[in-house]
Amino acid sequence: MDDRLQQLAKRLSGATRVTVMTGAGVSAASGVPTFRGPHGLWRSFRPEDLATPHAFARDPRMVWEWYDWRRSQLAACEPNAAHDVLARWSAHPGFTLITQNVDGLHERAGTRDVIRFHGSIWELQCAEECRGSGSGWEDRTAHLDPLPPRCPPCGGLAGPGVVWFGEAIDPAVLARCERALACDVFLSIGTSSIVYPAAGLVHAAKRLGAFTAEINPEATEAAGDLNLAIAMPAEDVLPQILGSVTSSCD
Repeated sequence: MDDRLQQLAKRLSGATRVTVMTGAGVSAASGVPTFRGPHGLWRSFRPEDLATPHAFARDPRMVWEWYDWRRSQLAACEPNAAHDVLARWSAHPGFTLITQNVDGLHERAGTRDVIRFHGSIWELQCAEECRGSGSGWEDRTAHLDPLPPRCPPCGGLAGPGVVWFGEAIDPAVLARCERALACDVFLSIGTSSIVYPAAGLVHAAKRLGAFTAEINPEATEAAGDLNLAIAMPAEDVLPQILGSVTSSCD
């Protein structure tokens, strides 16, 4: 095993509290479509054109057509080896998983108590009268009917249960993330480390004394500030580490 992987495995074995934050790179091996970049375009629209409160207010049907397309793509995806390892680790006390992904693959792999930083594409919430109540519901139907969907209690428009561009992160979610920063090891896996406030969590954990490591196919701008950077895909790295971790995770 690579020396860096051995070092990380040793750290994990001696840890009592481990926090992992994941991004889109964890789901890449599952075939999840690209969100950003030229291949992330849908009908010539960028996600930034559609995933906003303004876009929904202007044309809710078009926004929902995009989300319906994404849901249909995700319905055909399966958790990969990285999801499976993290699900096994989540069975142990002291483990916390924070994900920026809305695809639900961590949950499908069996990960417990996932902190969904940006929500879930499989959840719906009222966009009108009920929106302030905090109520929402899960619907894993690949193609919703009718489109746009309606809120069962009030009949108003329903929106996807995700955080849009320009919206703040749920304070309750932020509070859970802040508590998870008090850990022995903080892993940043498959994330570009450029989208804030999520990108700041690993640095905050390091300031609190955590050993910080990045696992990503290519080193990010944050890599130089962390204790360890492993430029490899998560689905390759985590199964190798799994066999060596004997204490806190598996």
